[in-house]
Amino acid sequence: MLVKTSQITSIEDLRVLAKKRLPRMFYDFVDSGAWTQSTYRANEADFQSIKLRQRVGVDIEQRSTATTLVGQQATMPVAISPTGLAGFLRADGEILAARAAERFGVPYGLSIGSVCSLEDIRQHTKAPFWLQISMLRDREFLERLIERAKAVNCSALILTMDYHLVGQRHCDVKNGLAMPPKFTLRHWIDMARHPAWCLGMSRTKRRGFGNVIGHAKGVTDIASFAAWQMQQFELRMDWNMVEWIKRRWDGKLILKGVLDPDDARHALNAGADGISVSNQGGRQIDGAPSSIEALSYVVDAVGRRMEVFLDGGVRSGQDVLKAVALGAKGVLIGRAALYGLAAGGEGGVSKVLEILHKELDYTMAFCGRSNIAAVDDAILWRTITGHAGFGQRDTQS
Repeated sequence: MLVKTSQITSIEDLRVLAKKRLPRMFYDFVDSGAWTQSTYRANEADFQSIKLRQRVGVDIEQRSTATTLVGQQATMPVAISPTGLAGFLRADGEILAARAAERFGVPYGLSIGSVCSLEDIRQHTKAPFWLQISMLRDREFLERLIERAKAVNCSALILTMDYHLVGQRHCDVKNGLAMPPKFTLRHWIDMARHPAWCLGMSRTKRRGFGNVIGHAKGVTDIASFAAWQMQQFELRMDWNMVEWIKRRWDGKLILKGVLDPDDARHALNAGADGISVSNQGGRQIDGAPSSIEALSYVVDAVGRRMEVFLDGGVRSGQDVLKAVALGAKGVLIGRAALYGLAAGGEGGVSKVLEILHKELDYTMAFCGRSNIAAVDDAILWRTITGHAGFGQRDTQS
Protein backbone atom coordinates (compact mmCIF):
# COMPACT_ATOMS: atom_id res chain seq x y z
CA MET A 1 0.00 0.00 0.00
CA LEU A 2 1.31 3.41 -0.95
CA VAL A 3 1.81 6.18 1.56
CA LYS A 4 -0.98 8.79 1.65
CA THR A 5 1.31 11.68 0.91
CA SER A 6 -1.07 14.35 2.22
CA GLN A 7 -0.68 12.92 5.73
CA ILE A 8 3.12 12.70 5.70
CA THR A 9 5.04 15.87 6.52
CA SER A 10 8.29 14.65 8.08
CA ILE A 11 10.73 11.75 8.26
CA GLU A 12 9.39 11.11 11.76
CA ASP A 13 5.93 10.46 10.30
CA LEU A 14 7.44 7.78 8.08
CA ARG A 15 9.32 6.24 11.00
CA VAL A 16 6.08 5.87 12.96
CA LEU A 17 4.36 4.31 9.97
CA ALA A 18 7.29 1.95 9.37
CA LYS A 19 7.09 0.76 12.98
CA LYS A 20 3.43 -0.15 12.46
CA ARG A 21 4.05 -2.02 9.22
CA LEU A 22 7.15 -4.04 10.11
CA PRO A 23 7.50 -7.14 12.29
CA ARG A 24 9.36 -6.10 15.42
CA MET A 25 12.49 -8.09 14.52
CA PHE A 26 13.01 -6.08 11.36
CA TYR A 27 11.97 -2.72 12.79
CA ASP A 28 14.41 -3.09 15.67
CA PHE A 29 17.13 -4.05 13.18
CA VAL A 30 16.64 -0.66 11.51
CA ASP A 31 16.02 1.50 14.53
CA SER A 32 18.59 0.48 17.12
CA GLY A 33 22.30 0.76 17.80
CA ALA A 34 25.09 -1.06 19.60
CA TRP A 35 25.44 -1.50 23.35
CA THR A 36 23.96 1.51 25.21
CA GLN A 37 23.04 3.20 21.90
CA SER A 38 24.66 6.48 23.02
CA THR A 39 26.35 7.06 19.65
CA TYR A 40 23.17 6.10 17.80
CA ARG A 41 21.23 8.76 19.75
CA ALA A 42 24.01 11.36 19.47
CA ASN A 43 24.06 11.10 15.67
CA GLU A 44 20.61 12.65 15.54
CA ALA A 45 20.65 14.79 18.70
CA ASP A 46 23.90 16.64 17.96
CA PHE A 47 22.38 18.23 14.87
CA GLN A 48 19.94 20.06 17.14
CA SER A 49 22.66 22.04 18.91
CA ILE A 50 23.75 23.62 15.61
CA LYS A 51 21.78 26.81 15.04
CA LEU A 52 21.17 28.60 11.77
CA ARG A 53 21.43 32.30 10.91
CA GLN A 54 18.27 33.66 9.38
CA ARG A 55 19.09 36.34 6.78
CA VAL A 56 16.80 38.81 5.02
CA GLY A 57 17.09 41.32 2.21
CA VAL A 58 18.61 38.77 -0.15
CA ASP A 59 17.33 37.84 -3.63
CA ILE A 60 16.36 34.15 -3.42
CA GLU A 61 14.02 33.88 -6.40
CA GLN A 62 16.27 31.60 -8.44
CA ARG A 63 17.48 28.75 -6.24
CA SER A 64 19.38 25.55 -6.97
CA THR A 65 20.32 22.60 -4.80
CA ALA A 66 22.00 20.76 -7.68
CA THR A 67 25.52 19.43 -7.25
CA THR A 68 27.83 16.59 -8.23
CA LEU A 69 28.81 13.69 -5.97
CA VAL A 70 32.06 11.96 -7.05
CA GLY A 71 31.36 13.13 -10.57
CA GLN A 72 27.69 12.13 -10.70
CA GLN A 73 25.01 14.77 -11.17
CA ALA A 74 22.54 15.05 -8.28
CA THR A 75 19.49 17.22 -7.74
CA MET A 76 20.65 17.79 -4.15
CA PRO A 77 23.66 16.80 -2.03
CA VAL A 78 22.06 13.54 -0.91
CA ALA A 79 22.66 9.89 -1.78
CA ILE A 80 20.95 6.80 -0.42
CA SER A 81 23.40 4.95 1.78
CA PRO A 82 23.97 1.21 1.26
CA THR A 83 22.11 -0.76 3.93
CA GLY A 84 21.85 -4.52 4.30
CA LEU A 85 18.56 -6.45 4.43
CA ALA A 86 16.51 -3.69 2.78
CA GLY A 87 14.77 -6.40 0.76
CA PHE A 88 13.44 -7.88 4.00
CA LEU A 89 11.78 -4.60 4.99
CA ARG A 90 9.79 -4.51 1.76
CA ALA A 91 9.72 -7.15 -0.96
CA ASP A 92 12.28 -6.27 -3.66
CA GLY A 93 13.18 -3.30 -1.47
CA GLU A 94 16.51 -2.41 -3.05
CA ILE A 95 14.95 -2.28 -6.51
CA LEU A 96 12.18 0.01 -5.24
CA ALA A 97 14.61 2.34 -3.49
CA ALA A 98 16.93 2.47 -6.51
CA ARG A 99 14.03 3.38 -8.79
CA ALA A 100 12.96 6.17 -6.43
CA ALA A 101 16.52 7.52 -6.33
CA GLU A 102 16.81 7.38 -10.11
CA ARG A 103 13.54 9.23 -10.62
CA PHE A 104 14.49 11.94 -8.13
CA GLY A 105 18.02 12.28 -9.46
CA VAL A 106 20.23 11.22 -6.55
CA PRO A 107 22.75 8.36 -6.35
CA TYR A 108 21.73 5.02 -4.89
CA GLY A 109 24.12 2.88 -2.87
CA LEU A 110 23.64 -0.89 -2.88
CA SER A 111 25.01 -3.01 -0.04
CA ILE A 112 26.96 -6.21 -0.57
CA GLY A 113 24.48 -7.61 1.97
CA SER A 114 21.44 -6.67 -0.08
CA VAL A 115 18.64 -9.08 -0.91
CA CYS A 116 18.44 -7.94 -4.54
CA SER A 117 21.62 -8.34 -6.55
CA LEU A 118 23.49 -5.65 -8.42
CA GLU A 119 22.30 -7.29 -11.63
CA ASP A 120 18.70 -6.90 -10.37
CA ILE A 121 19.28 -3.19 -9.84
CA ARG A 122 20.72 -2.76 -13.32
CA GLN A 123 17.81 -4.69 -14.85
CA HIS A 124 15.28 -2.32 -13.29
CA THR A 125 17.14 1.02 -13.54
CA LYS A 126 19.30 2.87 -16.03
CA ALA A 127 21.09 5.38 -13.80
CA PRO A 128 24.59 4.65 -12.48
CA PHE A 129 24.60 3.40 -8.89
CA TRP A 130 27.18 2.77 -6.18
CA LEU A 131 28.13 -0.62 -4.73
CA GLN A 132 29.32 -1.07 -1.14
CA ILE A 133 31.75 -3.86 -0.32
CA SER A 134 33.77 -4.97 2.69
CA MET A 135 37.27 -6.40 2.69
CA LEU A 136 36.73 -10.18 2.64
CA ARG A 137 39.06 -13.12 3.15
CA ASP A 138 37.60 -14.68 0.01
CA ARG A 139 39.64 -12.56 -2.39
CA GLU A 140 38.54 -14.60 -5.41
CA PHE A 141 34.89 -13.77 -4.76
CA LEU A 142 35.77 -10.13 -4.09
CA GLU A 143 37.62 -9.80 -7.40
CA ARG A 144 34.65 -11.32 -9.24
CA LEU A 145 32.28 -8.95 -7.44
CA ILE A 146 34.35 -5.96 -8.56
CA GLU A 147 34.24 -7.24 -12.14
CA ARG A 148 30.45 -7.63 -11.84
CA ALA A 149 30.25 -4.03 -10.63
CA LYS A 150 32.16 -2.91 -13.71
CA ALA A 151 29.89 -4.97 -15.96
CA VAL A 152 26.73 -3.25 -14.71
CA ASN A 153 28.37 0.19 -14.88
CA CYS A 154 28.54 1.05 -11.20
CA SER A 155 29.83 4.61 -10.97
CA ALA A 156 31.49 4.29 -7.54
CA LEU A 157 32.65 1.64 -5.10
CA ILE A 158 32.16 2.17 -1.36
CA LEU A 159 34.61 0.25 0.81
CA THR A 160 33.39 -0.05 4.40
CA MET A 161 36.36 0.27 6.74
CA ASP A 162 34.78 -0.47 10.12
CA TYR A 163 33.01 -3.77 9.58
CA HIS A 164 35.78 -6.24 10.37
CA LEU A 165 33.86 -7.03 13.57
CA VAL A 166 30.11 -6.85 14.14
CA GLY A 167 29.05 -4.58 16.98
CA GLN A 168 26.71 -6.15 19.48
CA ARG A 169 23.20 -4.82 19.08
CA HIS A 170 21.19 -5.90 22.06
CA CYS A 171 17.86 -5.70 20.23
CA ASP A 172 19.09 -8.07 17.51
CA VAL A 173 20.36 -10.53 20.12
CA LYS A 174 17.07 -10.49 21.99
CA ASN A 175 15.04 -10.74 18.79
CA GLY A 176 17.07 -13.65 17.45
CA LEU A 177 18.04 -11.77 14.31
CA ALA A 178 21.04 -13.80 13.16
CA MET A 179 22.19 -15.65 10.08
CA PRO A 180 20.29 -17.83 9.60
CA PRO A 181 17.39 -16.20 11.48
CA LYS A 182 16.21 -18.00 14.62
CA PHE A 183 12.44 -17.87 14.34
CA THR A 184 10.37 -18.82 17.39
CA LEU A 185 6.62 -19.04 17.92
CA ARG A 186 6.73 -15.42 19.10
CA HIS A 187 8.23 -14.35 15.77
CA TRP A 188 5.66 -16.26 13.72
CA ILE A 189 2.83 -14.66 15.71
CA ASP A 190 4.33 -11.22 15.25
CA MET A 191 4.73 -11.70 11.50
CA ALA A 192 1.13 -12.93 11.25
CA ARG A 193 0.08 -9.59 12.73
CA HIS A 194 1.62 -7.86 9.70
CA PRO A 195 -0.25 -9.51 6.80
CA ALA A 196 0.72 -6.90 4.19
CA TRP A 197 4.41 -7.51 4.89
CA CYS A 198 3.89 -11.28 4.76
CA LEU A 199 1.95 -11.09 1.52
CA GLY A 200 4.63 -9.01 -0.13
CA MET A 201 7.41 -11.36 0.93
CA SER A 202 5.44 -14.40 -0.23
CA ARG A 203 5.10 -12.93 -3.72
CA THR A 204 8.77 -12.26 -4.39
CA LYS A 205 11.42 -14.76 -5.39
CA ARG A 206 14.12 -12.58 -3.80
CA ARG A 207 14.49 -13.74 -0.19
CA GLY A 208 18.21 -14.47 -0.02
CA PHE A 209 21.39 -12.45 -0.50
CA GLY A 210 21.60 -11.94 -4.22
CA ASN A 211 25.13 -10.60 -4.44
CA VAL A 212 26.60 -13.67 -2.75
CA ILE A 213 24.33 -16.72 -3.03
CA GLY A 214 25.17 -18.52 -6.24
CA HIS A 215 28.33 -16.46 -6.70
CA ALA A 216 30.61 -17.39 -3.79
CA LYS A 217 32.01 -20.89 -3.85
CA GLY A 218 29.77 -23.32 -1.96
CA VAL A 219 27.13 -20.71 -1.10
CA THR A 220 23.77 -21.93 -2.36
CA ASP A 221 21.26 -20.82 0.31
CA ILE A 222 20.92 -18.73 3.47
CA ALA A 223 22.37 -21.47 5.68
CA SER A 224 25.53 -21.81 3.61
CA PHE A 225 25.68 -18.02 3.29
CA ALA A 226 25.70 -17.74 7.09
CA ALA A 227 28.58 -20.20 7.38
CA TRP A 228 30.52 -18.42 4.63
CA GLN A 229 29.90 -14.98 6.13
CA MET A 230 31.32 -15.93 9.54
CA GLN A 231 34.61 -16.83 7.86
CA GLN A 232 34.91 -13.59 5.89
CA PHE A 233 35.68 -10.91 8.48
CA GLU A 234 39.12 -9.55 7.64
CA LEU A 235 40.71 -8.79 11.01
CA ARG A 236 44.02 -7.91 9.32
CA MET A 237 42.47 -4.95 7.51
CA ASP A 238 45.07 -2.25 6.78
CA TRP A 239 45.70 0.53 4.28
CA ASN A 240 47.56 -1.79 1.91
CA MET A 241 44.30 -3.62 1.39
CA VAL A 242 42.66 -0.35 0.33
CA GLU A 243 45.33 -0.02 -2.31
CA TRP A 244 44.62 -3.64 -3.34
CA ILE A 245 41.01 -2.66 -4.00
CA LYS A 246 42.07 0.51 -5.80
CA ARG A 247 44.27 -1.44 -8.23
CA ARG A 248 41.36 -3.67 -9.22
CA TRP A 249 38.74 -0.95 -9.41
CA ASP A 250 39.34 1.76 -11.97
CA GLY A 251 36.43 3.96 -10.91
CA LYS A 252 35.64 6.29 -8.02
CA LEU A 253 36.40 4.87 -4.57
CA ILE A 254 34.74 6.08 -1.35
CA LEU A 255 35.89 4.85 2.06
CA LYS A 256 33.06 4.61 4.60
CA GLY A 257 33.53 4.59 8.35
CA VAL A 258 36.16 7.32 8.75
CA LEU A 259 35.82 9.36 11.97
CA ASP A 260 39.40 10.31 12.79
CA PRO A 261 41.46 13.03 11.03
CA ASP A 262 44.54 10.78 10.90
CA ASP A 263 42.50 8.08 9.16
CA ALA A 264 41.23 10.69 6.71
CA ARG A 265 44.83 11.48 5.78
CA HIS A 266 45.57 7.77 5.33
CA ALA A 267 42.52 7.50 3.06
CA LEU A 268 43.81 10.36 0.93
CA ASN A 269 47.26 8.78 0.67
CA ALA A 270 45.70 5.42 -0.25
CA GLY A 271 44.09 7.01 -3.31
CA ALA A 272 40.47 7.27 -2.21
CA ASP A 273 38.33 9.79 -4.08
CA GLY A 274 36.04 10.38 -1.13
CA ILE A 275 35.40 9.42 2.46
CA SER A 276 32.19 9.03 4.41
CA VAL A 277 32.34 10.31 7.98
CA SER A 278 30.33 7.53 9.55
CA ASN A 279 30.01 5.37 12.64
CA GLN A 280 27.62 2.98 10.89
CA GLY A 281 24.67 4.73 12.47
CA GLY A 282 25.94 3.84 15.92
CA ARG A 283 25.65 0.15 15.08
CA GLN A 284 29.33 -0.72 15.53
CA ILE A 285 31.31 1.17 18.19
CA ASP A 286 29.30 2.76 21.00
CA GLY A 287 30.67 5.83 22.76
CA ALA A 288 32.30 7.30 19.64
CA PRO A 289 31.49 10.86 18.58
CA SER A 290 28.52 11.52 16.38
CA SER A 291 29.18 11.85 12.67
CA ILE A 292 28.32 15.55 12.66
CA GLU A 293 30.67 16.22 15.60
CA ALA A 294 33.55 14.50 13.81
CA LEU A 295 32.86 16.10 10.43
CA SER A 296 34.70 19.43 10.87
CA TYR A 297 37.86 17.74 12.15
CA VAL A 298 37.94 15.42 9.15
CA VAL A 299 37.27 18.28 6.73
CA ASP A 300 40.12 20.26 8.32
CA ALA A 301 42.45 17.29 7.84
CA VAL A 302 41.88 16.71 4.12
CA GLY A 303 40.57 20.10 3.01
CA ARG A 304 39.41 20.18 -0.58
CA ARG A 305 41.76 17.42 -1.70
CA MET A 306 38.95 14.85 -1.65
CA GLU A 307 35.19 14.78 -1.26
CA VAL A 308 33.92 14.33 2.27
CA PHE A 309 30.45 12.93 2.96
CA LEU A 310 28.49 12.61 6.17
CA ASP A 311 26.51 9.49 7.04
CA GLY A 312 24.53 9.32 10.28
CA GLY A 313 21.62 11.06 11.97
CA VAL A 314 20.22 12.96 8.97
CA ARG A 315 16.47 13.31 9.52
CA SER A 316 15.70 16.57 7.74
CA GLY A 317 16.76 18.89 4.96
CA GLN A 318 18.07 21.23 7.65
CA ASP A 319 20.48 18.49 8.71
CA VAL A 320 21.66 18.25 5.11
CA LEU A 321 22.27 22.01 5.02
CA LYS A 322 24.18 21.96 8.33
CA ALA A 323 26.45 19.18 7.10
CA VAL A 324 27.20 21.05 3.88
CA ALA A 325 27.88 24.22 5.89
CA LEU A 326 30.46 22.29 7.93
CA GLY A 327 32.27 21.14 4.81
CA ALA A 328 30.51 18.01 3.59
CA LYS A 329 30.11 17.60 -0.14
CA GLY A 330 26.90 15.74 0.58
CA VAL A 331 25.19 13.31 2.94
CA LEU A 332 24.27 9.64 2.76
CA ILE A 333 20.90 8.74 4.24
CA GLY A 334 20.35 5.27 5.69
CA ARG A 335 17.58 5.03 8.26
CA ALA A 336 15.51 7.83 6.72
CA ALA A 337 15.35 5.94 3.42
CA LEU A 338 14.58 2.66 5.20
CA TYR A 339 11.69 4.28 7.10
CA GLY A 340 10.25 5.39 3.78
CA LEU A 341 10.79 2.01 2.17
CA ALA A 342 9.10 0.12 5.01
CA ALA A 343 6.27 2.65 5.21
CA GLY A 344 5.41 2.88 1.54
CA GLY A 345 7.80 1.08 -0.78
CA GLU A 346 9.00 3.07 -3.76
CA GLY A 347 6.51 5.85 -3.02
CA GLY A 348 7.74 6.04 0.55
CA VAL A 349 11.37 6.51 -0.52
CA SER A 350 10.27 9.16 -3.01
CA LYS A 351 8.45 10.92 -0.19
CA VAL A 352 11.63 10.92 1.91
CA LEU A 353 13.55 12.60 -0.90
CA GLU A 354 10.77 15.13 -1.49
CA ILE A 355 10.69 16.06 2.21
CA LEU A 356 14.46 16.45 2.41
CA HIS A 357 14.60 18.53 -0.76
CA LYS A 358 11.84 20.92 0.26
CA GLU A 359 13.30 21.42 3.75
CA LEU A 360 16.77 21.94 2.29
CA ASP A 361 15.57 24.41 -0.34
CA TYR A 362 13.46 26.49 2.04
CA THR A 363 16.03 26.58 4.83
CA MET A 364 18.79 27.53 2.41
CA ALA A 365 16.60 30.44 1.29
CA PHE A 366 15.87 31.52 4.87
CA CYS A 367 19.62 31.60 5.46
CA GLY A 368 20.07 33.96 2.52
CA ARG A 369 21.57 31.55 0.00
CA SER A 370 20.23 30.75 -3.45
CA ASN A 371 22.73 28.08 -4.49
CA ILE A 372 23.98 25.10 -2.50
CA ALA A 373 27.49 25.80 -3.81
CA ALA A 374 27.48 29.10 -1.87
CA VAL A 375 26.66 27.46 1.47
CA ASP A 376 29.45 27.61 4.07
CA ASP A 377 29.78 27.95 7.84
CA ALA A 378 28.74 31.61 7.69
CA ILE A 379 25.13 30.42 7.72
CA LEU A 380 25.64 28.92 11.20
CA TRP A 381 24.95 30.81 14.41
CA ARG A 382 27.39 28.50 16.16
CA THR A 383 28.63 24.94 15.80
CA ILE A 384 29.15 22.07 18.19
CA THR A 385 32.87 22.01 17.36
CA GLY A 386 33.74 25.65 17.84
CA HIS A 387 35.13 25.81 14.29
CA ALA A 388 32.74 28.58 13.31
CA GLY A 389 30.73 31.18 15.13
CA PHE A 390 28.31 33.99 14.53
CA GLY A 391 29.74 36.52 12.12
CA GLN A 392 33.05 34.70 11.67
CA ARG A 393 32.73 34.62 7.90
CA ASP A 394 30.00 36.71 6.32
CA THR A 395 29.86 36.51 2.56
CA GLN A 396 26.49 38.27 2.41
CA SER A 397 27.37 41.49 4.25
